[in-house]
Amino acid sequence: MIHPTAIVHPQARLHPSVRVGPYAVIGAAVTIDEDTTIGPHVVIEGRTHIGRRNRIFPGAAIGLEPQDLKYAGADSCVLIGDDNLIREFVTINRATGDGEETRLGNGNLLMAYVHVAHNCIIENRVVIANAVALAGHVHLESKVTIGGVLGIHQFVRIGRLAMVGGMSRVDRDVPPFMLVEGNPCRVRALNQVGLKRAGIAELEGGKTFATLKKAFRILYRSGLPLSQALEELELLPDSEQLQHLQQFLTASMQPGRRGLTSYR
Repeated sequence: MIHPTAIVHPQARLHPSVRVGPYAVIGAAVTIDEDTTIGPHVVIEGRTHIGRRNRIFPGAAIGLEPQDLKYAGADSCVLIGDDNLIREFVTINRATGDGEETRLGNGNLLMAYVHVAHNCIIENRVVIANAVALAGHVHLESKVTIGGVLGIHQFVRIGRLAMVGGMSRVDRDVPPFMLVEGNPCRVRALNQVGLKRAGIAELEGGKTFATLKKAFRILYRSGLPLSQALEELELLPDSEQLQHLQQFLTASMQPGRRGLTSYR
């Protein structure tokens, strides 16, 4: 299962079902679980744990030192879950500080030339299109969709089921369930297509979807300051999705955060 031209350190821990392509390089502190495929010319270094059934395509580089001048040889890691597709020439750097991690969850698609910097967190079922660069400490919640050829500023959070249009400049937090686009990035609409595909439109006979539409109108079309808009959201029918939106918005208003993406 390991091509004879591949270089696998004898201390690396690979499940017997792992397939390693020609000229791949795998370092000593790497662990790879069952049924994962490592393509040609892939480099995996550092303390990196890759889960099950992942497919890593040619030229990817995972677990190398972060592109951070603060890095001084810390014992940090990369953790990758199960069922991910990591396409050609993707780079995923390990974290900067001792005991810190860069983390990729389950079922994600990272298209060619995506860069995931140190200390990033990507949750589950995220799609990132070609040539996207995530700066350090970016957090993408589950089911986010990122269009191609764009950059995301360090410490930015992008909320669950948000969609970011291609060639945008993302320098503020993107609230859950929203569609954003532009340079600078602006909230354009509720991500109704994404919500329908995720089954949100059918929850409670459509009541949850209707509540989110009302929340969007309060936040972005009422003209209310954000603090007052959050008070208005308290009057809407309760749901897990609405609670998540409220918590995200409140957290983004805290000192030291990047702040929120504005309306168009």
